[in-house]
Amino acid sequence: MTLARESMPSFLTTALAGSPYSVNKVAGDASFRSYYRVTTTDARYILMDAPPDKEDSAPFLDIARFLHPHGVPVPRILQADLQQGYLLLEDFGDTTFLLALEQGVPARQLYQAAVETLLTLQATPLDGSCIAHGRPFDYAMLRRELALFTDWYIEQIRATPISDQDRQRFDAVFDRLLGEILQQPTVLVHRDYHSRNLMWHEDTVGLLDFQDAVVGPITYDLASLLRDCYVAWDAPFRAEISALWLQGARQRLNYAPDGAARFQRDFDWMAIQRNLKAIGIFGRLSRRDGKHGYLNDIPRTMGYVRETLARYPELYPLATLIDQYAP
Repeated sequence: MTLARESMPSFLTTALAGSPYSVNKVAGDASFRSYYRVTTTDARYILMDAPPDKEDSAPFLDIARFLHPHGVPVPRILQADLQQGYLLLEDFGDTTFLLALEQGVPARQLYQAAVETLLTLQATPLDGSCIAHGRPFDYAMLRRELALFTDWYIEQIRATPISDQDRQRFDAVFDRLLGEILQQPTVLVHRDYHSRNLMWHEDTVGLLDFQDAVVGPITYDLASLLRDCYVAWDAPFRAEISALWLQGARQRLNYAPDGAARFQRDFDWMAIQRNLKAIGIFGRLSRRDGKHGYLNDIPRTMGYVRETLARYPELYPLATLIDQYAP
């Protein structure tokens, strides 16, 4: 097949020490990165093509090198050329959690493994030896994420201008939401820990798309996993997997919320922020990047938000604003 950039053959020839190979494009993601499966006579690899004028691959490389010795199942880096934007990676196959579920792998088997992997990620030391440790998931970043919902979904996709008075109402309730979220303990946060980024390879988890990792609220990745924009789980299953994580977090992370209700509140409020951000990103992908398929995931994601807001009277102002601007 035709390679995307002329410099690819030179990189692969060097990386594979002149061994013959074939190349086939595989599914990409929502970024400017492209992925190719490179097959030699005795091995398979993934080539990540991240044009350096559009994507910075240095964080991916740095975080992978930090996580691997701590037992987090990220792909090994076989060769890297950051100047040209190429990384040759261990191949975790094509079976995402989403596909594994469609193929009949038991959900509990998958999600129990995902919880164990998440706890291993969260237990890594915040010792400054990784670029992610210098990126706090603070008020400013969380607030920018919420702005994606108002700016890209409401005003762009729904084409509904928000009045100045209602902007102030959004600001007030967003501040209330983040005020509680920021009281949570902090750990390393993947930021996209869900069924499209978790691979099921030889009955184990493989973790991808971690280059945007930060240090932030302890429940963020669990919310990504269980309030997944791409697959819906009923309340009993979410409760079962949450309980598994909570038991492990008490043992491995010294996480000691003040009772089950406190944990549920932490998880729920985090999930609201995460899901509103995701809706905004789906709107931006459609309007700015022409990737309209993500709009199909908004009803499921908004359903999570409405379900959760209904349990918290103090967030009633947010529920009414959403009913007004996104009925």
